Amino acid sequence: MLAPGRATTNGAGKRGPTLPTIARLPYSFDGRRVTDRLVLRLFVEDDFAALYRMQSDDEVTRWLLWGARSPDEVRAALARKLTDGTLAADGDGLSLAVELRETGETIGDAVIILRSVDNQQGEVGYIIHPDHQGRGYATETTVALLDIAFDEIELHRVCGRFEPRNVASGRVLERAGMRREATLIENEWIRGEWQSEGICAVLRSEWPERRPASL
Repeated sequence: MLAPGRATTNGAGKRGPTLPTIARLPYSFDGRRVTDRLVLRLFVEDDFAALYRMQSDDEVTRWLLWGARSPDEVRAALARKLTDGTLAADGDGLSLAVELRETGETIGDAVIILRSVDNQQGEVGYIIHPDHQGRGYATETTVALLDIAFDEIELHRVCGRFEPRNVASGRVLERAGMRREATLIENEWIRGEWQSEGICAVLRSEWPERRPASL
């Protein structure tokens, strides 16, 4: 594997292209990011009730890796989220609460995962409570996450993954400017069944053109 900033050599011993480093790592999220209708911010202790409403809901967790959670499980999840503010190594996650600008109500849970430092790859994901679905909040959240990933962290490529039976989730990623790249058929055994995986992605170089103009 090629480390960032290291040049390659061809058969004649000549130096090849150099993979640039990510200048913004480690990256620490500070403050909040405001969109037309939403605010993305770090989680706080007071978010327990809103997070429990989402993570204990069978409809919300139907296509996630885990099922509906108990109060104790949500408390443990929130404790992890409270420390998810910095991206530095493979697998690090940045967890953000999604709230309505107008009311301050927490309606969602968003994440950016640093998948590979060497290859400058990231992943985005989101949960929006069913009471607030169908209004474009998921797309608006995803666009905000991609803005952070490309403009602030300077990743090369960001993907989003979903179960293809969750058609609405795939549409959200595509409306946010991502391209459908692959469908892996029954590639994972999850919660007692074989599940498939859809993959959407976009490159930093493409983002100015693919970013929705209205968001």
